[in-house]
Parts: sequence; structure tokens; C-alpha cells
Amino acid sequence: MKTAPRIRIDLGSPVAAGRQIVDAIRAHLVEGELAPGDVLPSVRRLAMELGVHFNTVAQAYRQLAEEGWLDLKHGRRAAVIGRGPVADAGPDKVLHFQRRLREMVAEMRAHGVAQDSIADELRLFAERLKS
Repeated sequence: MKTAPRIRIDLGSPVAAGRQIVDAIRAHLVEGELAPGDVLPSVRRLAMELGVHFNTVAQAYRQLAEEGWLDLKHGRRAAVIGRGPVADAGPDKVLHFQRRLREMVAEMRAHGVAQDSIADELRLFAERLKS
């Protein structure tokens, strides 16, 4: 059992802190940086580290537990669990994610990230998904 990788959020971002926490932890999970048996920081500890209310962290942990990533025990830390097979996303969900990806790319371009840099990053990410 190892400790969780560091979670960072941007309190100045228009994206809600809870959403950032869920997204950051989910990224660590799908990229294999967190594995079954790994323990996340306690709700209060992570809230203090991030400078957010403990309910924000608690809700993020609950969402990840509902998705089948975490085992939550009252008074104990959240532990990563083995996630069983997930049903294929339906066409509506795929369209939703395609739209979000386009929005993210548009936001990157609006903030001055070069198209070639975006394309390179997407290619690298796609290669990691294949392995």
C-alpha cells in the first residue's frame, strides 16, 4: 500500500474545486498512479492541503465511490478498490465527451497554447491509452 500522488487544484479556476478534485484523482486512477489498496488522504487533511471546505472533498470522494473507484469507511481514509468491468458508454455519453474535449481544446487555443503543442499532447495521451 502506497500513499496517493499529490493532488493539485486551481482555486482561481472557473471549474468548481470539487470537480477538479474528482478529475485529478480519476486521472491518477486511470493512468495507474493509484492502484487497489492505495489510500487517499483523509477528507479533512486533503481539505486543509487544498484550502477548501471538507464537504467539498467529502463529496468528491463520494462521487468516486459511486463510480466504483473508492471504498469509504466512516472515520477511516478512502481506499482505492479494484474496479470491475464497466459497460460501454452509449452514443449520447460519447457525444458528451467529444463536446467536452472540443471545448478543452478551444480553451487551450484561447489561452495561447499552440495547435502543434495541443496535437502533440493529444497524440502522446492516445499512445498511453493504447499501452
